[in-house]
Amino acid sequence: MSELFGNRVLQASVMAWAIAQISKFFIDLLWRRKINFRALTTMGGMPSSHSAAVSSLATGIAIIDGMGSTLFALALWFAAVTMYDAAGIRRSAMIQAKILNQMIDELFQGHPISEVKLRELLGHTPIEVFVGMLLGIGVAYWWMTR
Repeated sequence: MSELFGNRVLQASVMAWAIAQISKFFIDLLWRRKINFRALTTMGGMPSSHSAAVSSLATGIAIIDGMGSTLFALALWFAAVTMYDAAGIRRSAMIQAKILNQMIDELFQGHPISEVKLRELLGHTPIEVFVGMLLGIGVAYWWMTR
């Protein structure tokens, strides 16, 4: 177990994820001017913690094993798919959820079928993914080379 917890690549990835998640809380606080503890655990928002984690993972592997390694190729592909999903597929699902919730509000105002609404904050804008990626690369570089 100590070998797992002593893994610097894993440490960098978890650290990048945590910094991104905590940043969401403070960014939300600045934008909305009210405390929202849900920002610490929600998907979506600035920066993308998924992007931070996977880009940190790939960067750490590149530093340890080199960019020519099979493990780096795997991590890079994993990061690309994760970031594409965060900005593409999940963002599309978010837009669909907003439209469906709006339709339900408009069609059944005063006569709700169900009070359960779809979760709307699912994906990321490309800039949120990009900032998360930069955060992950920066954290991994700092952690792995110190």
